[in-house]
Amino acid sequence: MAVQSGKDLLIKIDIDGAGDFQTVAGLRASRLTFNAETVDVTSLDSAGGWRELLGGAGMRSASLSGSGVFRDAATDARARSVFFAGEVPRFQVVIPDFGVVEGAFQITALEYAGSHDGEATYEMSMASAGALAFSAL
Repeated sequence: MAVQSGKDLLIKIDIDGAGDFQTVAGLRASRLTFNAETVDVTSLDSAGGWRELLGGAGMRSASLSGSGVFRDAATDARARSVFFAGEVPRFQVVIPDFGVVEGAFQITALEYAGSHDGEATYEMSMASAGALAFSAL
């Protein structure tokens, strides 16, 4: 597999609740993180005193984050609206030459910043709010 360009890792939001996904405008950096809690079942009978984990147990979650320049586009307005309403819309993350992760996420942080001699920027953080689906490209 060839090296992929970071600009091709896209975060998309369901713009109207009907499955019309659009790339969140202005993002220059994005990140998707998967997490899995472990369930430790180690006992005195564990071979050699090594820790044992219960497979398939524990909570799984994912987090999304992105930062970029504020564009005041339709996707920015949708993100603001979702945050202030406490909605949990569907998002897609397109991972180049790998696949698409889709599911419900809640926007947990929305930050705006800017200096007098620079552009206005923003950062978003999202937490998974249900099962995620993966589709290979």
